[in-house]
Amino acid sequence: MTAATLDRARLERLMAREQRTFVDDHPRSAALYERAKGSLLAGVPMNWMVKWPGAFPPFVESAHGAHFRCVDGHDYIDLCLGDTGAMAGHGPAATIAAVERQMPHGITHMLPTEDAAWAGEELQRRFGLQFWQFAMTATDANRFSLRLARMITRRPFVAVHEFNYHGSVDETFAWLNADGRVEARRGNIGPQVDPALTTRVLPFNDIAALEAALADRQVAALLIEPALTNVGIVLPEPGYHEAVREITRRTGTLLIIDETHTICAGPGGMTKAWDLDPDLFGIGKTIGGGIPAAAYGFTADVADRIAADMDLEDCDVGGIGGTLAGYALSMAAIRATLGEVLTDAAFAAMIPLAERWAAGVREILAGRDVPWHVTRLGARAEYHFMAEPPRTGREQWEHGDFELERFLHLYALNRRILMTPFHNMALMSPATTEADIDRHSEVFGQAVGELFG
Repeated sequence: MTAATLDRARLERLMAREQRTFVDDHPRSAALYERAKGSLLAGVPMNWMVKWPGAFPPFVESAHGAHFRCVDGHDYIDLCLGDTGAMAGHGPAATIAAVERQMPHGITHMLPTEDAAWAGEELQRRFGLQFWQFAMTATDANRFSLRLARMITRRPFVAVHEFNYHGSVDETFAWLNADGRVEARRGNIGPQVDPALTTRVLPFNDIAALEAALADRQVAALLIEPALTNVGIVLPEPGYHEAVREITRRTGTLLIIDETHTICAGPGGMTKAWDLDPDLFGIGKTIGGGIPAAAYGFTADVADRIAADMDLEDCDVGGIGGTLAGYALSMAAIRATLGEVLTDAAFAAMIPLAERWAAGVREILAGRDVPWHVTRLGARAEYHFMAEPPRTGREQWEHGDFELERFLHLYALNRRILMTPFHNMALMSPATTEADIDRHSEVFGQAVGELFG
């Protein structure tokens, strides 16, 4: 059987039809969007929101569990979940109750609470690092970790994987050009300095490139996601993480693992599931159940080195911390979310749902001989526009198809399913159901049928 090929003219016609449907179905969102353009840049409160596939984003009226309702009265299955920020589900009852209990006792004091000690102990149990600090976002956690790594190693560079995602950390917005040199990646807005002055970039799964990047012992830290996520899921090859740990140790480079997205692998993320051994660790988004919160941890050895270098008199002006970091409301939210929502039992239900989602998509693709691949990581899964799993971020990126992606996402949106706007990812929450997953399979099958029928 010949593999199905995409008719671009058909795609264009279908996309035009779906855009008309979306506009016709969302008059109140359209009106709010026009109003918002008078005071919000591009009509949205944060620039990423312009990337939704419709002519404007649907405006949300309410969200509960794994669904949300827009102002036009449509109920949606939410497989985006705030791009992982709402992986615990929208408004988890335990988190809401904890927040409501805490608010009358103060939202922020710049003083610790008992919840903070509980949260540190739980993070220690889940991920294995002994000492913890808190921040507002994973971006902050990563930024602070890099500053601390440079301080204790006295080294100037950081290293990252190409097509990484670590929030808005300046040093990470770099890639390799055609000549293999580090430069600001496409879309890097106003870089403070040439990234080649701060950063070394290496392809994912490339052990030789890692050896070369760290060989001169000038790299303070290697900051990685244990699997690439934002460019599309790219899984580590067998032996890659073992090589990463051996090379970083041998060169005196600190290993920082960012599990903000890969926490989908299980209660302890890939660090626990794959028996990884970072020197520092960062996580955000999910742990507060929607309340802004993040954490970063260190081994006892790293903590001792930090303490030896940090002067008490100057601890508040060194570039880490923040007035609201570790604030009381976030600590209450973390305790409830980790203790009662994102539990071992929750992941035991979420991961089979992702398996079901992936199986449904694979069956549809195989039935029409569409040469796309499906990859799953724990409770997260997605399809790639290539026949084999990507080995590097660049390979995945080069097989991207922005217009095809937008069509598939808008097709789903018009049938009341929200996908992540940045890639073809579906994420499960404790509130997601088999019926939600089967509805996605039905709609995805209709979309593929119209494209390749």
